Amino acid sequence: MNKNKQQSPSTKKTNRPNEVPVEILEQLNSGIRESANLAEMLAIDFATLISYVIPEISNDANKYFKSSDGITKRMLIAGELLSKNLGATNLDSIAKHPADTVRSWAAYAIASIPDITLSERLNLIQPLADDNHFNVREWAWLALRPHITVNIQNAIELMAPWVEESSPNIRRFAIESTRPRGVWCPHIQELKKNPQIGLPLLEPVKADTSRYVQDSVGNWLNDAAKQQPDWVLSICKRWQVESNTKQTTRICSRALRNLKKYKAT
Repeated sequence: MNKNKQQSPSTKKTNRPNEVPVEILEQLNSGIRESANLAEMLAIDFATLISYVIPEISNDANKYFKSSDGITKRMLIAGELLSKNLGATNLDSIAKHPADTVRSWAAYAIASIPDITLSERLNLIQPLADDNHFNVREWAWLALRPHITVNIQNAIELMAPWVEESSPNIRRFAIESTRPRGVWCPHIQELKKNPQIGLPLLEPVKADTSRYVQDSVGNWLNDAAKQQPDWVLSICKRWQVESNTKQTTRICSRALRNLKKYKAT
């Protein structure tokens, strides 16, 4: 079996980690294959995989990862191990690793580097935010979310140029990482109370041509609508006057999907 065939995605849809075929799991655990879906990633034995990345800890790898740990906790531990054993200056090769899970660990390693600014972390994370694999892009914003939350206004200022980037992945990172409620992460209380703080990121993408970005913008506003429904209604009403496009209409429909008093026009 040649290398390219080993790395090709599974033809059998896998919905649960325990359904991943043995031969595919072996390739995932050795870091020569990208995961095809979340189930495959969840099936990976982190201790085995990290032993390939950091061979010197192979004998002790099992002690770091417990079966009771959730996936987010294991990602954090893996990132910390990479940062500790490889150092900040040696993470570039990890960020380019063939395995999407290892590249995702690189995001958590960047998040664990001590004594650097948010601006520096964002510069380091940007290639991962623009990764070709969906898992890496998700873990990239989740890894930096705690740093973004600490000073949300500063984070928004730093990422304002990101929503002007040509890559929809970069634009989406800026929106998704600042969602007031988000998924698999703590809420940003300041944005729940004052969502208007996020407008410098939202306004430039109110008619974004990428559905990937549109979904994120709509979800951002849907988050905000849980606490500030009138504000979200007013934003969507204004946007649809200023930008009479199918893209803006789609964003606003998604934003207002849980507001019963919304009447489509």
